[in-house]
Parts: sequence; structure tokens; C-alpha cells
Amino acid sequence: MKLFVGLGNPGAKYAGNRHNIGFMALDQIADDHGFSPWKSKFQAQLSEGVLGGEKVLLLKPQTFMNLSGQSVGEAMRFYKLTPADVIVLHDELDLAPGKARVKQGGGHAGHNGLRSIHSHIGADYGRVRLGIGHPGHKDAVAGYVLRDFAKADEVWLDDLLRGISDGAASLAKGDGGKFMNAVALRVAPPRSSTGQAKAKSKGDTQSPQAVQKAAPSEAQAEDTRSPMEKLLDKFK
Repeated sequence: MKLFVGLGNPGAKYAGNRHNIGFMALDQIADDHGFSPWKSKFQAQLSEGVLGGEKVLLLKPQTFMNLSGQSVGEAMRFYKLTPADVIVLHDELDLAPGKARVKQGGGHAGHNGLRSIHSHIGADYGRVRLGIGHPGHKDAVAGYVLRDFAKADEVWLDDLLRGISDGAASLAKGDGGKFMNAVALRVAPPRSSTGQAKAKSKGDTQSPQAVQKAAPSEAQAEDTRSPMEKLLDKFK
């Protein structure tokens, strides 16, 4: 059994905040993979389902970000899970918007939600770091993460969330590489050879056929003989 924890703050006021991207990721997974309706348990919203044959619990702590660890600790004790069974999806200031990285263990880098989880279960849990970008100055961070995503963010945010959902089964199985491939296919899909060919032909000033058609007319343009001279040449 795996426990996927999405970090965020409860309530409609915070629903669209950058800080709530972890909640958004779990909502996408639940919707796409037929998870059970959300119910209140462990000071959180909990949903259950199966991903790639693995039973998975989705947990959205409702304690506010700074106390997220209380909820995570309760759920772990109830289901007799270890930190290795836990994967936390959270916003990451040090990654560009739309980027994602998988990490096992490590520090909390000042993230209040991770700091709380560290204090309750230690540091040996998995993380999916979801890039939201940095406002540029540390004094602007609090206001930045508690503001909604901008309209311009909608396209990459939708692609990122769908990619996370696409790769959720691989994440549950512990295959971080396959999970990242699924995210990449949504966020930065490869260009098809057909598309490249079309792009190239648009950039060409003349196609080979056009050059061939132009050749006779260019030759005629260079013929400066008069009609009489052309007629006389035929009898030579």
C-alpha cells in the first residue's frame, strides 16, 4: 500500500493558490483513475483506489500547511506504513514552472509542510517536487505562494497535472523514471517527423518542383534573338 500526500491549505479561499498544487495533483489522479469519494479522516480528506495493481491512499491534510505532519503521522500509524510507503507531492520554488522532479529523502528546504512532516515521520519519505518558479526575492515568497496561478499558467499547469496522473501507476510501483517520462510526454511532447517536414517546407523559398518549372522560363528569358533570326536559324 502507498500513501500519496498532497500538500495545500483547506478551503475555497486557497483552492487556486500556487501552494495548493499538491492538492490539485491528487484531485486529478482521483478523477482520472476512479478513486472513491473523498471522506474526512485523519484530519484530512482521504480517497482510496488502485494504481497499477497497487492499493493507494490519497491524503489531503486539512490542518493547514504548517501542521501537515499531524495528519500524515496519523494515517501512517493506522495503516502501519513506513516512510518508504509515503510520497508527498508539493510546490517547489526552486524549480521552473511546469518542471517536476522525484526525490527520496533529504531536507525540507524551508518548506513549512515538509518541515512538519519531518517532525512527525522523519525525512525518509518520497517527494514529487512540482515547480512553481520563484518570485525573485525571499521577502516576496509568502505572498507569491498564497496567490492563485495566473491565467498564463493554465496551459502548463494542466499539462503537468495530467502528466502526473498519467504516470501515477508508475509512481505507485516505485518507478520514478517511467513516471517522469509520462510527465515529460505531456509537458514537452516530442515533435513528429511530419510536423518537422512541414515546418521545413514552409521555410523553403522554392520547392524542387518550383525550381524545375522555373528553369525553362529562365532559359527563354536569356534568348535575345529577334523572330526573324529564330526563323532563319530553323533552316540552317
